[in-house]
Amino acid sequence: MKKTVLLIALIISITSCTSTKSTLKNIDNDAPNLQLVENNTFYISEFSKDRKYGYDKDYPINIFFESTRNETINQQRFLNALAGPKGEKMTYTKLESCCPFPTKRSAMGAGLLDVYELKWEGQKSPVILYLNIYEKGILMVPFGLRLKNK
Repeated sequence: MKKTVLLIALIISITSCTSTKSTLKNIDNDAPNLQLVENNTFYISEFSKDRKYGYDKDYPINIFFESTRNETINQQRFLNALAGPKGEKMTYTKLESCCPFPTKRSAMGAGLLDVYELKWEGQKSPVILYLNIYEKGILMVPFGLRLKNK
């Protein structure tokens, strides 16, 4: 009886720690490759109308660019292209990595989302964005934000 209970507990613990299905909703492997522009930011021409894009962990901003070896530079290339809703200069801070998901673009077979806090002058409360360096998608400006003036 003890062996059976132990075996059941072991099976439950193993299967609860691993997930083979991704909850990410906006992966697009056919999305065009990201392009850099003169100020070392990504070229972005579309604005999201979806209020979940970037703000919800299931709809992260997918910024896969050639390689995931230097994750912070790709995040900077995206975030440095953005401004507040009225064009305000913003600052950003990485808060944490969270929300594991399966991916073929990682040697471990899993990736994590990076959570960033964005702030600008006159803001009522900080904005939280989820960034994904492992998957491709159409790169857009999140709802309510703007592109930085050049």
